[in-house]
Amino acid sequence: MPVEGGSSSGSASAARHPKQKRKAHSLSIRRTNSTEDRSPGVQRGDMLEGQDSKLPLSLRNNLLDLFGQIEREFENLYIENLELRREIDSLNERLTGDGQIIEGGDPTKGALKTKASHSTSQLSQKLKTTYKASTSKIVSSFKATAGSRALCQLLKEYVGHRDGIWDLSITRSPPVVLGTASADHSALLWSIETGKCLLRYAGHAGSVNSIKFHPTEQMALTASGDQTAHIWRYMVQLPAPQPPPDVSALCDDDQDSSDREEGEVDGDGPCEVPTIRVPTATLKSHQGVAIAADWLVGGRQVVTASWDRAANLYEVETCELVHTLTGHDQELTHCCTHPTQRLVVTSSRDTTFRLWDFRDPSIHSVNVFQGHTERMVCCTAWNEENQSCNLFTCGFDRQAIGWNINIPALLQEK
Repeated sequence: MPVEGGSSSGSASAARHPKQKRKAHSLSIRRTNSTEDRSPGVQRGDMLEGQDSKLPLSLRNNLLDLFGQIEREFENLYIENLELRREIDSLNERLTGDGQIIEGGDPTKGALKTKASHSTSQLSQKLKTTYKASTSKIVSSFKATAGSRALCQLLKEYVGHRDGIWDLSITRSPPVVLGTASADHSALLWSIETGKCLLRYAGHAGSVNSIKFHPTEQMALTASGDQTAHIWRYMVQLPAPQPPPDVSALCDDDQDSSDREEGEVDGDGPCEVPTIRVPTATLKSHQGVAIAADWLVGGRQVVTASWDRAANLYEVETCELVHTLTGHDQELTHCCTHPTQRLVVTSSRDTTFRLWDFRDPSIHSVNVFQGHTERMVCCTAWNEENQSCNLFTCGFDRQAIGWNINIPALLQEK
């Protein structure tokens, strides 16, 4: 098969075997591009003149330059690889007496696995076996056995949101329902017993970041990325309770909830339930994302926390802004009210949380606490049952901290 020169028989042969022709050109390009074989007086155009190609000469020259660069890089890497191989072999020869080997060495040089590596392998296998056994025990502890009661089991899945869920809450008074706040701009109310969606709130124009229920009435408070907090009333009718599921059937069920298609909903989806689009009250004094909100004891006032570094206290009946709580150096991440006292805790990215006291209507005091050491305090929670450790905080420093807030001492100060 001709590579250089042209004749009628050569042209016919090239036409019959196009694949062989392309292969020959490829070999020719690599061969003729070698700088060592090229004569000083031979020009690139002369080398390509006899080759049968439809490519313009300038494009072929560019291709030759590129292939030449690739070839030179490959040669350099090949030489470096040979040098590294020689160094590895030399080190293996030195360490053979100590029974060690450098990874990547030639096993024919006599550098075999040593007692140390064998012990490491045995230890690794022992750890794997122990981990597997302990994991199996943990998994088996969640499975029901004959004559025993399951310690933990999945009972209900509340599926219906179209984006991530930021917060959830349970009503404090009948009817007892579950509320969820989602980045899909909605809040959903669910029947805890049946897992059925009962109502949808779609009044926000941004992500719903928080949901809290009124202590005595059928009212909900939501905070949103649209810089507002909404108060809205709801009326729901709980469906008839269903018989408890068979525990053994749940444990033997092989279906994984992750295998469901996106948007698949058990029973009635959120599009089939009543939807509220207009709030009873809108609280809009923040200049940033409203990240959290909560009811003060009694339910006549609410507090909101925002990325504008402030928390606001509002009157529910009039929507009037009563106090703006400032002092944090960075964005607020959460707010939480005491269940029986007019106390509010706000947390921030500045690694502190602040305790605000509103028991005296004329004045309010603040105490600053700092126990976390990194980035931010994420969340706070009151614990009324244990007076010795009655407030908890958590943060990006990978720890949760329990605090003792001396409420009787605060009362005496008043």
